[in-house]
Amino acid sequence: MPTILRIGSFRFHFYSDERSEPAHIHVATFDGECKFWLQPVRLARNKGIAPHVLRSIEKLVFEHAEFIQENTAVQNS
Repeated sequence: MPTILRIGSFRFHFYSDERSEPAHIHVATFDGECKFWLQPVRLARNKGIAPHVLRSIEKLVFEHAEFIQENTAVQNS
């Protein structure tokens, strides 16, 4: 699971065997992991992350969406 970005305690990564799914990013924290679809940006799944932390992560996904899409596309090709 390649890591493409680290911001504070958040690790943005993807799984290389998920090519059949729409563009998305996984974000791991000390408390759990979540997954965001990228087009449009929206929460796909959450396991153990508090709502206020999810909002912070969502903001980061919006801010870095272009970088995330470019790097997940390169890694999955």
